[in-house]
Amino acid sequence: MKHYARLLKMGCFTWEELCAVVGNTKTAESLASSYVKKGYIQSVKRGLYAAVDLATGEAVVSKFRIAGKITPTSYVSHHAAFEYYGCANQVSYQAQVSSDSVFAPFEYAGITYAYLASRISGGIMTRPDGVRVTSTERTVLDGIQDFEKIMGLEELLRCLELLPTVKEENLLAHLSVYDKQVLYQKTGYILEHFRDTWNLSDDFFAACESKIGKSKRYLYKPSVHEKMKYNRRWRLVVPHDLLKTSDKGVNVDAEI
Repeated sequence: MKHYARLLKMGCFTWEELCAVVGNTKTAESLASSYVKKGYIQSVKRGLYAAVDLATGEAVVSKFRIAGKITPTSYVSHHAAFEYYGCANQVSYQAQVSSDSVFAPFEYAGITYAYLASRISGGIMTRPDGVRVTSTERTVLDGIQDFEKIMGLEELLRCLELLPTVKEENLLAHLSVYDKQVLYQKTGYILEHFRDTWNLSDDFFAACESKIGKSKRYLYKPSVHEKMKYNRRWRLVVPHDLLKTSDKGVNVDAEI
């Protein structure tokens, strides 16, 4: 157990980091094989390991720490980021991991780690616990951008309801990097529901509205018999009763 204490402190480590601890690849190969057999460490995937708490037999690090070690640029995103911040309504057995480089999805300890291409740069934080994760504002926008593929609109809204606050200047900064009219449309429409909760200003919504162009779009693809309506301010076809109309009456809705 010569190196166990150090590996335990590292928690999750790559093959290269293991080699650096023991000094050479040959010794690292022998140590890895021995420690896995004895239950001191577990192989998360090829080239990635987690130290084990001998009292529980489980890894000492969370799925969020593991996600940030999968590639040199990987980080927790989307629904997994909401979950990290304690804002997910549903516990998921899939962790969304964004990265500049592709990795094949894999399962470890009952969690499937799924690759998502990094949408934009910026808005990535390394938290005091060592987790690399999108900021709350980046998480909100990634969720709005990809909710149809990742979590569905209702789960997104529940996550947003549990998020205590955001900084609108950070939202606008990330929106400008995304630079997508449809995301301005969807963000403006959805976040009007949280205007008072998050103290979002009229200027924020005016900035979003100034970027939406003239295209009319659907918030999401509705089912055949789903009742929808058209939101004129945001030029979106939206669900009939899911979101509240702005208290200030800035939305004029017409049923379609």
